[in-house]
Amino acid sequence: MRLTGGKVYDVRDGFVQRDVLIDGECIADSCPDGASYDLAGRYVIPGLTDVHFHGARGHDFSDGDAEGLQVMADYELSRGVTQICPAGMTLLEEQLVKVCQNAAHHRKNSKSGALLCGVNLEGPFLSYAKKGAQNGDWLHAPDVAMLRRLEDTSEGLVKLVSVAPEEPGALEFIKEVADEVTVSIAHTTADYDTASAAFRAGARQVTHLFNAMPPFTHRAPGVVGAAFDSDCKVELICDGVHIHPSVVRAVFQLFGPKRVILISDTMRAAGMSDGAYTLGGQDVNVKGKLATLADGTIAGSVTDLMNCMRTAVSFGIPLEDAVRAAAVNSAKAIGIYSRVGSVESGKLANLVVLDEELELKAVIFKGQVVHGSL
Repeated sequence: MRLTGGKVYDVRDGFVQRDVLIDGECIADSCPDGASYDLAGRYVIPGLTDVHFHGARGHDFSDGDAEGLQVMADYELSRGVTQICPAGMTLLEEQLVKVCQNAAHHRKNSKSGALLCGVNLEGPFLSYAKKGAQNGDWLHAPDVAMLRRLEDTSEGLVKLVSVAPEEPGALEFIKEVADEVTVSIAHTTADYDTASAAFRAGARQVTHLFNAMPPFTHRAPGVVGAAFDSDCKVELICDGVHIHPSVVRAVFQLFGPKRVILISDTMRAAGMSDGAYTLGGQDVNVKGKLATLADGTIAGSVTDLMNCMRTAVSFGIPLEDAVRAAAVNSAKAIGIYSRVGSVESGKLANLVVLDEELELKAVIFKGQVVHGSL
């Protein structure tokens, strides 16, 4: 397959006009005679990687249900998200075991949908004071043995684990596991000094920056300030609900486009109508883009990652920076960038074609058009 005339995302030069050659499942330097498609006036970008979402189309990763995970993977692929690292909630270990077993089974047996490339353990090692939509009854002290049991159960799929660094034993936990998984600071009351200590201990990411953590102020910069002074990456939910447009612009200026990871944080209502749903065993009401618990706490998102990327652009983020944050940085965060995340020879041909209004026209997965048309 030969894609000609399109504006192709390049990690060094932004968008460039060049051909993309596909041979079998991979991007290639040459290809045998085959179909050629003129994509003049369209963008060709890498398939996105969502490293933090909980559910879609009525299903939740935390259910540990095989059919539901397949529905989620199919939905994500239809939205141009070709790699997924779904997130569990704060749950009892027995349910987290079921979630990890389900992920391992899906990875080995699924024949369709986005590639499941990891598991994100957003809970249970979090702060009660900043639990947000997490179930406080199931919070657990940071526990290396528990994490390793879940790593084994997932057959190596656990790539991210969130921790509140002020919790007893958290810094020791981070030092112990930092070479095994990406540790992300989350749902925390940590001040600047505590967060800085966590980064020195080995934490490399911040879960949904600004949300479920102290505010960034001029005398108490907190987690946000400590993150800025480190070299970590920061997740950002850009759904038009969680973060004000001005703050989105400020984050890209402060941290630079190489350190921002766009995430969706979607719950099971993504792709569904308004109504009553659940998240982590708690009731959630959805109206438009807003999902809330009964007390008004924001409970995840209903905006898929492609729409989050599009929203970032509408807020003034250059398209090349938004693509980097949704495709490149996210793939690097879970260690899959050698195989996906850029339009380069030798990588899987997981690509998305957008028109000039950034509407999705086609999804190419392992070299085949699986949604839309060229």
